[in-house]
This record gives sequence, structure tokens and C-alpha cells, in this order.
Amino acid sequence: MSAATAEFVVHRDGRPATVADLGPLAFAGYAHFTAMQVRGGGLRGLDLHLARLRTASLELFGRTLPDERVRELLRAGIEAGPDDLSLTATVYSPSGEFTDASHGLAVLVRTGPPSDGPDGPLAFGTVEHERDLPALKHVGEVGKTYHRRRAVADGFDDAAFVDRRGRLSEATIWNLAFWDGETVVWPDAPMLVGTTMGVVRRQLDRMGVPQAVREVTPGSVRDLSGAVVMNSWTPGVEVRRLGDVTLPDAREFVGLLHEAFRAEPLTAP
Repeated sequence: MSAATAEFVVHRDGRPATVADLGPLAFAGYAHFTAMQVRGGGLRGLDLHLARLRTASLELFGRTLPDERVRELLRAGIEAGPDDLSLTATVYSPSGEFTDASHGLAVLVRTGPPSDGPDGPLAFGTVEHERDLPALKHVGEVGKTYHRRRAVADGFDDAAFVDRRGRLSEATIWNLAFWDGETVVWPDAPMLVGTTMGVVRRQLDRMGVPQAVREVTPGSVRDLSGAVVMNSWTPGVEVRRLGDVTLPDAREFVGLLHEAFRAEPLTAP
């Protein structure tokens, strides 16, 4: 489809969503989702997105949808728009909150303009915060927006989270990654393992780049050689300041992560 005739969509189960379809989501906060960037009609880490939706559906609803059904709904959203777009797929129960999901599960697919994220470098404040069910990408998390707004008011671009044990875990809508000069360091703390993080990790393995999972604290960041954040927009944006710590230039680290991400093939659903 040409850019001139392309449209972005909001689909429920593969057809245009109605006001009645959207009601259970507009007035509730019990659902989960995955977000992705589509380029040329394909995306990276399709298997990771499917696994994320499958795992979260089982955890939140005790049931799941077949992968092929999810792929069909992703295809419908992608084929209705331009070659490059952002896509969010949200799984919820049409019967709403405080029910047993007896009406099964529905999928809301929303597409919009593509994004590559901010350029950076960025400055992140730190705040003690732990998300509920941190391993799941779920909706209704007022804390993420609240802490980001507070961080911006304090002169930062965003906020990174420190758990009750003093460990850095993740940021509002980002995973954290660090560089010690030789090894990519992933924080050891409860968090959402992002699909981009999963793609980068397996491609770094293929490239033979050392990786380690370690506890990282706001104090120990001083001993590291760089930091980035990543999410569905981008495999790496440089973080130059984390709390009161100024970090070294990490452009080479950012380049390594982007190289790893580009090595993952684009796959059509």
C-alpha cells in the first residue's frame, strides 16, 4: 500500500473497533500488550512477541490464544497500513474486570506512525519503585507516568527504578543495559525482559560478545563505562547521567547494540 493511500487502524479481532468494543478497555485496567516497530511489513523478534502474549495471557486469564490467530490479527493490522509503522497488540477479556474471563479473549491491534525513539544522550533520575507483576507487560500502571513526570519536573528526561534492595532494575518504559569496557551488563533484579532486549541478547551471543547479569546500584554505576536504555523503539539510546552520576561517552556501546539488533532478520507475521 502506498503512503498516499495508507491508513492507521484500530482493530478488534481483525475488524475496525467500535465504541462498544473499546468500552471494556476505556473503563478498566486489566489487560496486557506488546509493542513493536514494523519496517517493510516485517518485524524483529516475532517469536518473542508471541511468547510474551502467550505467557501473559496464561498468567492473567488462565487461557491463551493460538499463535496463528495472533499472527493473523497482526497481519490484518499491518496490511491495512503503510510499510513502516508502530503497532501495539493488547489482549483483554470483553467481559471486563472482576470477572472470570468466561467470554474468552479479544485482541485490540492499534497502528500508528513509526518511531525510532529519542536521539539522546539522556539524563535519568532514580526513584525507588517496583512494578506489580514486573515480568508482564500490562496496562494500568500509573506509577510509570507519574515517576516520569516527576523526573522531568526535576530536570531529567525520564526515570529509572531502584528496587527495595537498592538495585537498578528498569526504567519507566525502558530496559537498562550497561557496559564495563568488555562485557554487556544486564541488571539483576525483577523486571520486564523486553523483546528488543531478547533480540539483542541472542544476537550478541551469535557475535561472541560477552554478557553478564549482575546487580547494579546507583553507586556502582560509577565504575562502569557506559549506559543505555532500550525498548521497542530502539536497541539503544545513550544515558549520560543517571541520578547524580555522570557516565562516560557510550557511543561505541550504542553502535554495538544497534549492530546486534540489525542482525536479527525482519519477519512477516
